[in-house]
Amino acid sequence: MNRILAKKKLAEKVWYYRIEAPLIAKRRKAGQFIMLRLWEGGERIPLTIADADPEEGSITLIVQEVGKTTVMMADLEVGDFILDLAGPLGKPTHVEKVGTVVMVGGGIGVAPAHPIAQAMKAAGNKVISILGARNKELIIMEEETRRASDEVLIVTDDGSYGVKGFVTTALQGLIDKGEKIDMVIAIGPPIMMKFVSELTRPYKIHTVVSLNTIMIDGTGMCGGCRVLIDGKNKFVCVDGPEFDGHKVDFDNMMARQRAYVEAESQSLQNFEKADHQIGDKGCNLHAMMQDTQDSSKETGGDHE
Repeated sequence: MNRILAKKKLAEKVWYYRIEAPLIAKRRKAGQFIMLRLWEGGERIPLTIADADPEEGSITLIVQEVGKTTVMMADLEVGDFILDLAGPLGKPTHVEKVGTVVMVGGGIGVAPAHPIAQAMKAAGNKVISILGARNKELIIMEEETRRASDEVLIVTDDGSYGVKGFVTTALQGLIDKGEKIDMVIAIGPPIMMKFVSELTRPYKIHTVVSLNTIMIDGTGMCGGCRVLIDGKNKFVCVDGPEFDGHKVDFDNMMARQRAYVEAESQSLQNFEKADHQIGDKGCNLHAMMQDTQDSSKETGGDHE
């Protein structure tokens, strides 16, 4: 089991967690992710490792409340335990000195972009980061991004912070002013990554995207995360999560992501309607976690 060491709110429904996971902290590399399960019988969800501290034995996760599991996770506090984390998973980011790297993070995508920016900067690249969100309140990890970048550009849909516009607005601006861009790495909503990839295509700028698809086991067994890359099936969990943005069939990926929207929405609604009082073991996460811990002690089990 993995103990929560720190928790704080970054934005509306966006939470920072530092979680005890010494083995993962030692082995993780930029671009990799973990599979998280809160309680016995709970679903597994993929989350990118936003940072790690090998000395403390901890990893950092940035989680947005979207579905039932992430909403349940928001109820946990420092000192609570997560049943298990599996990782690090996925292929690490290929890091080398290429020149100027533009990191594009949209919304929660800023979190997984952060360790990649760190790694690219450490490799000797000039790193320009573009942070985008709907408004100022939704911009996250600005200070961390500034430390990992040579330059930071901020754009918001409503113009409440930085420049009014989209991440593509800032990226086009860099191109127009003659910035020699050797590589673009875009992480965020699929539609954002699609438009970034289409923007860079005519300029022949190598563009990498990090995909977050439906994922069940994270080890290549289920096939649920498959995507079309240059017309061929690939698994995001073992072949990715990073791919050449100019080869991704985004329309196919987005259609697949919508497959369970109705079921996911119903599951969340059922949870939110349930009684959350401690002692109601049918729906209270703390009660379920206590059952899991008690079971682990009885069987001698111990999850990393």
